[in-house]
Amino acid sequence: MTYEEALHKLAPAGQEHLLQYYEEINEEQKKFLLRQIEDLDLSLLELIQDGAKEVEKGKLEPLGAVTLEEIAQKRDEYEKTGLEAIKACKVGAVLLAGGQGTRLGLDKPKGMLNVGVNKELYLFEQLVNNLMQVVKKADAWVPLLVMTSEKNNEDTTKFFEENNYFGYNKDFVFFFVQEMAPSVSYDGKIYMEEKDKLSTSPNGNGGWFSSLVKAGLLDKMEQLGVEWLNVFSVDNVLQKIADPVFVGATIEAGCVCGSKVVAKANPNEKVGVLCLEDGRPSIVEYYEMTDEIINSRDEEGKLLYNYGVILNYLFEIKTLTRIMNENMPTHVVEKKIPYMDEDGSQVKPAEPNGYKFETLVLDMIHMMDNCLSFEVERNREFAPIKNRTGVDSLDSARELMRENGIEF
Repeated sequence: MTYEEALHKLAPAGQEHLLQYYEEINEEQKKFLLRQIEDLDLSLLELIQDGAKEVEKGKLEPLGAVTLEEIAQKRDEYEKTGLEAIKACKVGAVLLAGGQGTRLGLDKPKGMLNVGVNKELYLFEQLVNNLMQVVKKADAWVPLLVMTSEKNNEDTTKFFEENNYFGYNKDFVFFFVQEMAPSVSYDGKIYMEEKDKLSTSPNGNGGWFSSLVKAGLLDKMEQLGVEWLNVFSVDNVLQKIADPVFVGATIEAGCVCGSKVVAKANPNEKVGVLCLEDGRPSIVEYYEMTDEIINSRDEEGKLLYNYGVILNYLFEIKTLTRIMNENMPTHVVEKKIPYMDEDGSQVKPAEPNGYKFETLVLDMIHMMDNCLSFEVERNREFAPIKNRTGVDSLDSARELMRENGIEF
């Protein structure tokens, strides 16, 4: 892209200010800036023309789950089916690891957090340990795809290399970088971080599949024979990955996707709940639910909207490929966005000062024809580390690690 082409693209959207330092920067910086402008999706700006609006929900109905009791009865059958798929390399795992550990006091990728006490044990390491249990049981390697971001890709890949991939077969580990979206002010102007760099942020966890495809890894998965992808988050230290029982149950149910869920600790627990929306599977966030929905119960007194998601999903690749070009909703979120002001000074705002654009994996669920809701034991599979202290913190995760016999 040339300077003239960039200006032609930016002018109709009122974003010419992105080129204001063009004459001050060197040739390499100019190429870098023009490449960013070329990749820029200006259609996102239409979403904030009349202020940020949340995507409206349709008609909600409850969705039950295959319960712990039901799973126990068919566990051997499910596991057999799942292990057969894993041995045939039909199952891959996708680790969503684009975030930094800033909220935890770590200026590094969140997966580099040391969760150990008596020894060093990193989040990445423990997740690989969890996956290794399946590898040993199946006697087959599971392709592990690690989604990083522009901000943490170098640190993440280097960390895996320095630690010899935590004992995993590096031929089955693939890294890819999450796509970015621009950050904008309340009046719709795209912020700049530096004279040659736009302010951008990862485009939300719903962008994992398009980013994977862009990196050429869909072709790689097809070469390996992978038919299913288990997507999971980096911050749950008890995450069971490529769980053969979960895989087998989803396959046997004839579903195109599955979601691990836990029974809610109480009606007002702040978790997204798996349900039906306009007859299709969906996830409703706790803040989108009315008191009536939150407290509604069946004839036996059980909560109708009872199963919270833990960000562990299984997707059929064939279905993902089919829906790839369908439009996913983009969510507009208010954030504190560091930027460079007109004087070239760096500003770190104390309050929200603009919008970021995100797609969410929960919206991918709603694009599926069906979804198996698969209940797991909270104390065995759900120990998220989101806060420094209190609920869902390193301390609470360590308690659960101890309870599960993990040495740390």
